[in-house]
Amino acid sequence: MKPNKFVSTRSLTTKLITSASVGALLLGLSSAAQADNWRYAHEEYEGDVQDVFAMAFKEYVEENSDHTVQVYRFGELGESDDIMEQTQAGILQFVNQSPGFTGALIPEAQIFFVPYLLPTDEETVIEFFNSSTAIHETFPELYAEQGLELLKMYPEGEMVVTLDEPFTSPDELRGKNIRTMTNPLLAETYRAFGASPTPLPWGEVYGGLQTNILQGQENPIFWIESGGLYEVSPNLVFTGHGWFTTAMMANQDFFEGLSEDDQQLVRDATEAAYEHTMEHISGLADESLEKIQAASDDVTVTRLNEEQIQAFRERAPQVEERFVEMTGERGAALLEQFKEDLEAVTSN
Repeated sequence: MKPNKFVSTRSLTTKLITSASVGALLLGLSSAAQADNWRYAHEEYEGDVQDVFAMAFKEYVEENSDHTVQVYRFGELGESDDIMEQTQAGILQFVNQSPGFTGALIPEAQIFFVPYLLPTDEETVIEFFNSSTAIHETFPELYAEQGLELLKMYPEGEMVVTLDEPFTSPDELRGKNIRTMTNPLLAETYRAFGASPTPLPWGEVYGGLQTNILQGQENPIFWIESGGLYEVSPNLVFTGHGWFTTAMMANQDFFEGLSEDDQQLVRDATEAAYEHTMEHISGLADESLEKIQAASDDVTVTRLNEEQIQAFRERAPQVEERFVEMTGERGAALLEQFKEDLEAVTSN
């Protein structure tokens, strides 16, 4: 079994926003809009999907301009909420944050947590993100209201649930504390599934599973492997209920203050990073699962069949209803547009 790098190093980085680190960021802030060194923070570790995206963005910018990009990974400037606050304040120029956390700012972003809304087929999911009106027209307007220039939304991987024992039905989740992001709709999803949703910061998840405060959690398989979660939560269940989605954005004042050439540079770098990342995730889930199974004999893998999935899918409408209650007419219109976009993809 590989060393538990999560406990030995990763959990210790949580919330380490020191005066020195923020002070370093603030140096030269008055000229941030013209700065040659752009600061970009994301939510994951070195080599994970968001890091692959960020490093491809950095490489394109630096190869095609005199600018440099400084990338900050998880824990270096705090957790997800912290780096979003720093981006809105203009301390950071770019940020990668999943709608799971952005939902606090933009309730409509929680739509990605309506279970069984997105398909699980990778090719179809990517086609949806490439062509969706909701993704390319509606969401940029919603993010702009919060002072954010949405540059790209992209999928990272199918969500997989890990638990202290295998399960195949909602009844078997009853009484289980499942870690969720601090996202009301995700909590509603797990209530609908029969579990007890337990919001916790990412840095506390491994320890919570290890001490049985938590009995389970959900994440893409690459993140389960990268974070070593299978070591303390070894039963992997593919429920087919959704994909992990993230968004890359810029501080809007910074972006609008760029020259037209630099704005185009940012857009081109974003597209190059997206194309590279979509190539990267192809086959990533299978590779990550192979690594997990090679590292631990305790791991079990359960893939729900259609009949078993149906028992969970039947509970999705109540989550949709709750989404509309939270977001009102705008959310209802977004949900309708989402379904139209998905229909256009799946019908083809």
